[in-house]
Amino acid sequence: MTALPDNAREVREEDGFDVAAVASWLSERAGIGGVPEVHQFAGGASNLTYLLRYPDRDLVLRRPPVGAKPSSGHDMVREYRIQSLLAPVYPYVPTMIGLCTDHSVLGSDFYVMERVRGTILRTNPPADLALTPEETRRLCLRVVDLLVELHSVDPAATGLDEFSRGTGYVARQVAGWSSRYEKARTDNVPDFDRVRVWLEEAQPADVAQTVIHGDFRLDNVVLDENDPCAPLAVLDWELATVGDPLMDLGSSLAYWVQADDDPLLLATKRQPSDLPGMLTRQEIVDYYSEKTGLPVNNWGFYEVFGLFRLAVIAQQIYFRYYHGQTTNPAFKDFWVIVGYLDTRCNALIDRIESEV
Repeated sequence: MTALPDNAREVREEDGFDVAAVASWLSERAGIGGVPEVHQFAGGASNLTYLLRYPDRDLVLRRPPVGAKPSSGHDMVREYRIQSLLAPVYPYVPTMIGLCTDHSVLGSDFYVMERVRGTILRTNPPADLALTPEETRRLCLRVVDLLVELHSVDPAATGLDEFSRGTGYVARQVAGWSSRYEKARTDNVPDFDRVRVWLEEAQPADVAQTVIHGDFRLDNVVLDENDPCAPLAVLDWELATVGDPLMDLGSSLAYWVQADDDPLLLATKRQPSDLPGMLTRQEIVDYYSEKTGLPVNNWGFYEVFGLFRLAVIAQQIYFRYYHGQTTNPAFKDFWVIVGYLDTRCNALIDRIESEV
């Protein structure tokens, strides 16, 4: 076997499962014999991802966290189907092996896919990855192109229009994430009242209805080990749907920490978006607009929405830790991030309103 991926760890006790039962299912479903060696990928804060190592191949298993309530973010059937429908027209989805909806096997729905071998850029790039600023810029542009290509997929031509709820995506998102925050709020985080009211009042109409990823980040892109400027796959399709592409871009750039950001924001980065040569958030917006022809004159709204949505995601994860649904120590300080994001949202709103 090749070396383990750098983020593969022993399976946390609370996240364990019956490996023999899964192996039996894979044998019947895909003709894969033997019992795999199992490791858990670190870093996932929503659904759980595992490496299944066989002597001749690596597979990846995706499942919801134990005790998670059914939702689009934990819907394995949906995630599996979206990737299956996308595969013929968007070559950056992993190959699906099978979907299991028999809860006697693992206790929940799950699916298995081929592992895409390659480099994933997390908080800091691998020590042996010495990209020049010019190469880094080329990589950055290529990654943005992946999002542009995804947003050009015709939902109706692929069957993905089954995930569309029609126009009104922006309004549904503003209302939905506000409601999620209310349900996940704990007594040590701000109420976000001003931010939520502002988003409600400032929201624009949808600019288009396209296939969107919902969690598009550098650390969800697998790069060719021999050519790090060549993307091989996009991972983590749990939030993918049909909706407004600028909302997708805004959500994506909420994670984009650039080199001149303040120290608190730099401390939250999960991808090396601050490397010399990386585009700034504004440069990405301008490039995206040029490639797609979509107007971005109301960009402040999408920026605030992306940060608020990120705060809700962080708070939902912290809520699980706060109530003892997970003991993962990586989540214990997420409430601090939530408070910071409220401050950042308000500062952006102040700036936007001062420019009117």
